[in-house]
Amino acid sequence: MGKIVLRLLTLPDTKKHSAFLWGPRRTGKTFWIRHNLADAPVIDLLRTDTFAEYGARPALLRERYMSAALARSDTPIVIDEVQKVPALLDEVHWLIENRGLTFVLTGSSVRKLRRGHANLLAGRARRREMRPLCYPEVDSIDLEDIVIRGLLPPHFLSDEPVEDIRAYVHDYLREEIVAEGLISNLPVFAEFLRVAALTSSELLNYTNVAREVGVSAKVVRSYFEILEDTLLGFRLAPWTRSRNRRMILTPKFYLFDVGISNYLSRRAPRAGTPEFGKSLEHYILMELMAFKAYRMPETEIRYWRTSTGREVDFLVNDRELAIEVKASARVHETDARNLSALADDGRVKRRIVVCLEEQRRELRDAHGSIWLMPWREFLDGLWSGDYL
Repeated sequence: MGKIVLRLLTLPDTKKHSAFLWGPRRTGKTFWIRHNLADAPVIDLLRTDTFAEYGARPALLRERYMSAALARSDTPIVIDEVQKVPALLDEVHWLIENRGLTFVLTGSSVRKLRRGHANLLAGRARRREMRPLCYPEVDSIDLEDIVIRGLLPPHFLSDEPVEDIRAYVHDYLREEIVAEGLISNLPVFAEFLRVAALTSSELLNYTNVAREVGVSAKVVRSYFEILEDTLLGFRLAPWTRSRNRRMILTPKFYLFDVGISNYLSRRAPRAGTPEFGKSLEHYILMELMAFKAYRMPETEIRYWRTSTGREVDFLVNDRELAIEVKASARVHETDARNLSALADDGRVKRRIVVCLEEQRRELRDAHGSIWLMPWREFLDGLWSGDYL
């Protein structure tokens, strides 16, 4: 078990700018705010009394914080889990415009806001995202360990991570979703979660998942939308702009944390198994997503797959970086053939096989170098800005 050494999240200057801070539950949003905005007033909508008060009268926010004294405050007003009372955003908008106040608005679900056409402040609040822990934020990572415990801070630090993940799944992934009225059949949704985890990193196929779960493809589509809206999963789009090949156009779907995914799918991957290979791929994608959130928000991450089955795991920023992930301590030339096929279709600036070998080495093909790189060295380079 490692230690957390820092969190990479930064907010814009909260004396001048408001911000939305999105992220799944237990990624550390509230903890970060307590330590970095310790003097800021906090409206915690997870507290039942606070929720009841503002839910009944959103105008209380304006009545309490419109004073001239607060308008000159150097601290933002924090509203934790703002999606619980979407009408508060109209009051936030008014206070920004008329009193010059700034806000930090945290949330773990955008579903109510989207469905209710809530006021998202029309660009008056900058967007930030809190991800699970990533490579620079911890003192050490053991791959076989983190594919079981995942990278949510409480689970990463836990002496009993499986017990904590079980509680998380029960409390947050099921009961909260039911409590918000998002689904009506908990057993069916629980089975959907298992199947969604089993098919995480595969092509998104509503019909196949529906067959496994025993509901219609339309219902399954709505369930995937719930996972996306509650920030518990995301789609990875395919690369489609090929000059010479027919490309797969279907997105893939990933759950947001590798430990949650393996728990729900009832897997405990060990090195040398196919499941461990999928988990390593998932973990590398988590690092890419964290890099996008904290360092380069405009980063575009896709996968490349032809209709004949050629596939490269990740293609970043319009062929600037192509990544193939192999959970092998000995990579062969044949393991890099898809990176060669990708380059046949147009120039790729940098091609890397992320693997479990101990030292970096180079393969050559007609298009130049393919680097076989130990996973730690790859992540050191990614977070140092060597590739993007």
